[in-house]
Amino acid sequence: MSGDTVTRFAPSPTGYLHIGGARTALFNWLYAQNRGGRMLLRIEDTDRSRNSDEAVAAILDGLKWLGLSWDGEPISQYARVERHREVAEELVKKGKAYHCYATLQELEEMREKARSERRPPRYDGRWRDRDPSEAHEGATPAIRIKAPREGATVVADKVQGDVSFPNADLDDFIILRSDGNPTYMHAVVVDDHDMGVTDIIRGDDHLTNAARQTVIYQAMGWPVPNMAHIPLIHGTDGAKLSKRHGALGAEAYRAMGYLPKALCNYLVRLGWSHGDDEIMSMQQMIDWFDIADVNKGAARFDIKKLEAINGHYIRNGNDEELTAALIAILPEIEGGDFISERMSEQNRQRLITLMPGLKERAKTLVELADSARFLFAERPLQNEEKAEKILADGGRDVLGKLIPLLESASDWQIETLETVIRDFAEAEDLKLGKVAQPLRAALTGRTTSPGVFDVIAVLGRDEALARMHDQLN
Repeated sequence: MSGDTVTRFAPSPTGYLHIGGARTALFNWLYAQNRGGRMLLRIEDTDRSRNSDEAVAAILDGLKWLGLSWDGEPISQYARVERHREVAEELVKKGKAYHCYATLQELEEMREKARSERRPPRYDGRWRDRDPSEAHEGATPAIRIKAPREGATVVADKVQGDVSFPNADLDDFIILRSDGNPTYMHAVVVDDHDMGVTDIIRGDDHLTNAARQTVIYQAMGWPVPNMAHIPLIHGTDGAKLSKRHGALGAEAYRAMGYLPKALCNYLVRLGWSHGDDEIMSMQQMIDWFDIADVNKGAARFDIKKLEAINGHYIRNGNDEELTAALIAILPEIEGGDFISERMSEQNRQRLITLMPGLKERAKTLVELADSARFLFAERPLQNEEKAEKILADGGRDVLGKLIPLLESASDWQIETLETVIRDFAEAEDLKLGKVAQPLRAALTGRTTSPGVFDVIAVLGRDEALARMHDQLN
């Protein structure tokens, strides 16, 4: 174990923290935590036309919500452009890169020739050993790396194993454009080196980049970080993850009522596992995680599985914490404002008291809010169809007889109310359900709720009796 481990998460700020990025961040964070190291955050914001401050804020919010902290301030790649240029010029001085004055027309002719010969387009190296004095007057050059032409570049990957790339396929790629801006390939290497990154963990769509980036490291005489290219996430149908599968931002999962620890628990198992363990705490993930145990094959995103894990966390959640999480999410969910406006301290306490019964049936905080809605409903309640049917089929007659007994109850404690209701059922020769069902329908407008004795006690004498009288009128 070494405190020298440094990982990084390097999103482009073009949108929210999407689910694939969230898993990459989680793997980087867990790997660093497991080794007592650090995870740094770099915003790859060199494409000014596509970047926005709102997207940066959304990515930071998503990471914070998931509980993934980073060390130090987030680093802007764009702010480091001068350093990227400096390294490119240094490579030219070392004879490892060169100024290329090829015109757009020449590059197009190379592409056409490659097409006609049915081979991938490659730069033909025409400026590799030419003197800049041969260039057109006023031409501004790009800088290209002198890629090795013989042999292969090998990426020693902790997930994919050793992957070999023939150097003939790499060509002399551009590291600094003629407008003075670095290419992504070059900026990433300079940043990772300067930030002291020891381990690069990212999606396997970057595997071919890794070979080109290795060429730059070697040209500068810098150590190449450990690399781990993790498989992408696919949908349940095996196709690349898209919005229809659930490729949404972290904020969408928050608004759908998922708990951050449940989402982390689900994401960590997309491509990695620890025996048959399904449910694991953050501490267990940290203790057990190793990048070498990640599978090579694509993981499949299954929203039903995520729901099941989230349901586990809700059922086993602390009642006060769940209430706080539910209140926090109300502004983001449909109809949440209605509950927010009525969230008095009394109603908050009622919610905590009923939480053991509410959380048993809920798989998400949205379902939890929906099942708690009756607490905040305005009288007279709008009955659901099934609840109305129970009341119409003799339920109101039962209520009519039960109300006077409840009105004369000595107190409104759950034990007293339960005794009154059970004694009434026995006296009327009714099964308890034949009393409890219409009572639940009258108190909640629904056929499902926490235990009916809990509900009647929590609503309080005035509200409970008023709701029952409403149903008779």
